[in-house]
Amino acid sequence: MSEQTVWQFTDDRGQLSATGERPQRVLAYIQAGATLWDHGIRPAGLFGSGHDAPAAPDPAKTGSLPLDGIAYAGAGTALDVDALLSGATDLVVAVSYGGGQVYGLDPETAKHLEGHVPVVVIDVGQARTLAEVGDRFAELARSLGAEEPAAATAELDVARARLRALTEGPDRARVLALSPAGQEQAHLARPRMWPELRVLADLGVCLLEPADGPGVNWSTTGWADAAALRPDVVLADIRSNATPLDELRDNPDWAAVAAAARVVPWNPEPVCSAHAHARFLEQVADALEG
Repeated sequence: MSEQTVWQFTDDRGQLSATGERPQRVLAYIQAGATLWDHGIRPAGLFGSGHDAPAAPDPAKTGSLPLDGIAYAGAGTALDVDALLSGATDLVVAVSYGGGQVYGLDPETAKHLEGHVPVVVIDVGQARTLAEVGDRFAELARSLGAEEPAAATAELDVARARLRALTEGPDRARVLALSPAGQEQAHLARPRMWPELRVLADLGVCLLEPADGPGVNWSTTGWADAAALRPDVVLADIRSNATPLDELRDNPDWAAVAAAARVVPWNPEPVCSAHAHARFLEQVADALEG
């Protein structure tokens, strides 16, 4: 390695990025940017995926990240190398769901981008635990001179202990995770495919499993089938690409679910920090306790 190297990091593709100065202006995929914020790094800019609006980031994905003063490069087809580099970016932090492909960017755009600036990719896919994903973001943050406060770890320990205590005993609440997909359909999550849902299962939460069939991460079904599972708690996807629950008021099957279950907002692209994880566990615990 050159004596001029001041900063380096090997990402989850096994690709080493190295620069003569520690990066200061980080452009990040929304999920990564919100995670880095909880570690004390304010991203200079954000970009979204094809599911996101081109004009503004999805607030469901941003966690506690303040958006004032943070540039948004856009999403989907609006993204090109010029847009991504418009803010004097000196590091891009992206995510992947396996295979090393940069999520949210066209492969050619990602390739050309790496010709101009280091690109670090963190794997957030189902092959990893949420803790493993969090550890990788923590390693990246430390390389950039920042670290999540120790109080966040203590906060997470308290939340985990509370949730485990609430799931002891035979009469556990039945929890269903889903993403509304219009008046006729819902995507029911297969819990084993989602790292944050596997955490809930490990803590004793009774997660409802949809029927076998097509769909690796989701089982797409009618609302009547979702209602037939009789959940006590629903984790409902609140990202902008999901149907808002307010639009389902007149759907009798959803009305039956909502009348019997407590609804917890769920972001399937979680902020991978101890603070955000603790907040999610506390929301689930509040629903179980209620």
